[in-house]
Amino acid sequence: MSDWFTASPTALVAVVLSTLGLYVVLIALIRVVGLRSFSKMSSFDFAMTVAVGSVLASTIITPSPPLLQASVALASLFGVQLVIAALRKHTSWAEHIVDNEPIVLMAGDRILYDNLSRTRVTESDLWAKLREANVLDPQEVRAVVLETTGDISVLHGQPDRVDLHPCLLRGVRDADRVDLGEDDYEGGTDG
Repeated sequence: MSDWFTASPTALVAVVLSTLGLYVVLIALIRVVGLRSFSKMSSFDFAMTVAVGSVLASTIITPSPPLLQASVALASLFGVQLVIAALRKHTSWAEHIVDNEPIVLMAGDRILYDNLSRTRVTESDLWAKLREANVLDPQEVRAVVLETTGDISVLHGQPDRVDLHPCLLRGVRDADRVDLGEDDYEGGTDG
């Protein structure tokens, strides 16, 4: 029990050195791979962030920090993320396997209870997200979408103003249940 509150100076120096070493390795990997490494654009990106944090934490606090193994593990994680990102960009099957499909939870002021049930989101969760998005009246809501990352997006505005543009719901399951404006967007697509 007394070991819980003490550590040798050598162990403390090892923690500091491994922290600095891993910090340098992490910065180098981020510079090579890019900031996308820690985005939450997909569920895979979120898993990557958690895995990197786990490697860092377990390496920093172990009694004999395996700095080389942790560096290789981090490089491997970043390498796998690069490969997955390239596959997602160039093939539809990889995107389909790796990513969840976003889904409409509210179409206008109508709650889609079947989709709430399917996604295991409660009505209380939904109301909390509407409050978080500063929705003052459910009639302001154009659509609520559960994104691939697990985040909930609330699209809202004055009901008598601009229609919700269809391009904002491309690739979203049950987008056809939402009242949309004219699809005149001529932007490019990924790939």
